[in-house]
Amino acid sequence: MSETTSTSSARIGVLLVDDQPLLRMGFRLILEGEDDLEILGEASDGADGVRQAIKLKPDVVLMDVRMPTMDGIEATARIVRELPEAKIIILTTFDLDEYAFSGLQAGASAFLLKDVAPEELVNAVRLVASGDAVVAPRVTARLLETYVRDGAPNRSSAPAPERDPLLGDLTPRELEVLGAMAEGLSNAEIAHRFFLSEATVKTHVRRILTKLHLRDRVQAVVYAYETGLVIPSQGLDY
Repeated sequence: MSETTSTSSARIGVLLVDDQPLLRMGFRLILEGEDDLEILGEASDGADGVRQAIKLKPDVVLMDVRMPTMDGIEATARIVRELPEAKIIILTTFDLDEYAFSGLQAGASAFLLKDVAPEELVNAVRLVASGDAVVAPRVTARLLETYVRDGAPNRSSAPAPERDPLLGDLTPRELEVLGAMAEGLSNAEIAHRFFLSEATVKTHVRRILTKLHLRDRVQAVVYAYETGLVIPSQGLDY
């Protein structure tokens, strides 16, 4: 996406968005030590993060959530809307955090704890840039189950979501695979459940993401909850 990555496919452009200079410095020092990663810029609040993202077109954005002017949730939603291919990693304090929940709803592909180990941070940036999930889908499902069941802001009084017409484009097998993804099952576990090869499961997953206009497996789990495919504490509904 970035000019750097267009000239060398191995380079991953990263934008740092956090109101704490020391944290940005720490992330910069860690990431710039890797030959395949490049820090394209920094921003100290969400509004500037959106401006910098549109200007620099990073592959990955490390996004804090609690910032002045515009928080990371709104910034994530705006960046995803303007740059659909950008991958956002939300930085949170706790793994079962409402901010992580809101970030995933806004379009983030992953979330990391702020005290993540350096090697885990580097690996996360690479994985997200490649389209893979950093946070295990099972953890994402647990996070969504917690906040959808207990009632996230503005959700408890909301009517039940209507069935997405796009689900009609899925084959019966793809619906089954999507349901298994929403449970947090890995490709190997899905293959075992339905007596398929992992290669076949990967093909189904790719087609599901394409048909539903989703970027990755984590967003597939979010989609399943947001569209009512999964009813909290009641299992799958399809």
